[in-house]
Amino acid sequence: MAHDHNTLLHRLSHEMQAMMGVYALYWKLEESFDAIEIELSHQECHMVIKLDQPRRMGVLAADMLSVPSTITSTADALEKAGYLRRERDPEDRRAWLLVLTEKGTETRQMLVAQAGALFQRASGLTKDETAEFARLARKIRENILKTGIPEGLKK
Repeated sequence: MAHDHNTLLHRLSHEMQAMMGVYALYWKLEESFDAIEIELSHQECHMVIKLDQPRRMGVLAADMLSVPSTITSTADALEKAGYLRRERDPEDRRAWLLVLTEKGTETRQMLVAQAGALFQRASGLTKDETAEFARLARKIRENILKTGIPEGLKK
């Protein structure tokens, strides 16, 4: 059965093979992320991972392909739960930065480690293949940002 499926897959265009592979990887990673026992939503985990350094909410919204109102509510929930705090931006006292607390930093380190392990298991790629896939995925993401964020991500 698997042989028949692989034969069919190889008859498809490279574009279709790539789309099917990305979709399968996304599906597998979503399933795997659901298995991580953490009290945070996917959006909250995404924000914690993106906060490798203090960031303004507007910059974070663009980076997370989200609208400012979603970023604000996510930040509010994370702040209330003790994962981050708001600090004045020293470069512009009118603006606020989101900064991880110690709890947030520890959670980020755990999420990054677990996400990396999940990706390795789900993708089956070597370290060199992962680096090449990351390069190509960055290029795809940059093109999508230039041509317009998908409507479904703006909610």
